[in-house]
Amino acid sequence: METPIHQETYRDHTIKIIHDPDPESPRDYDNLGKLACWHRRYNLGDSHDHDDPRDLLIELCDLDSDTALSMNGLFTRAEKRAVILPLYLYDHSGITMNTTGFHCPWDSGQVGYIYVTLADIRKEYSVTRVSQKLRGKIADHLRQEVQTYDHYLTGNCYGFVVEKDEDEIASCWGFLGDYDGYCLAEAKATVN
Repeated sequence: METPIHQETYRDHTIKIIHDPDPESPRDYDNLGKLACWHRRYNLGDSHDHDDPRDLLIELCDLDSDTALSMNGLFTRAEKRAVILPLYLYDHSGITMNTTGFHCPWDSGQVGYIYVTLADIRKEYSVTRVSQKLRGKIADHLRQEVQTYDHYLTGNCYGFVVEKDEDEIASCWGFLGDYDGYCLAEAKATVN
């Protein structure tokens, strides 16, 4: 077992928080958004069959592949048919991803999009009209999906072991994010 990054005694139990060296990708779970990425060295996001970002935007816009619209024009049009956010990757001694971009022009750039179509939103939320308020809620949800995926990419993944008198009584793995939040709370909840 790896050396714990945090250890404490709680109600006569020892709780150890340990880095999870082999977490499952959060993209393997049920997600609202589709994370489409293109990178020559990394296999990122969800699997898709779009050759390039333009191909994705053309499909979202329901246009022919020979359209003369620029990427900006396609993106503007796609925003009318989906909630869509750009994805940026910073690659320097590891990788990290967000939807706002990075300040380093040499080691970062746009790598794809996260999106959900209005048709899928109507189905998921049982609405006939997607309001601006709901669009904002969905955009926040997509940002959270990207943040969760970023935790996975950056290795911000943990598990816990609970021991009583040096005997393991509980363990759980696959917590993404800061260990002192949900992971530690779940460990404490296993102590009776």
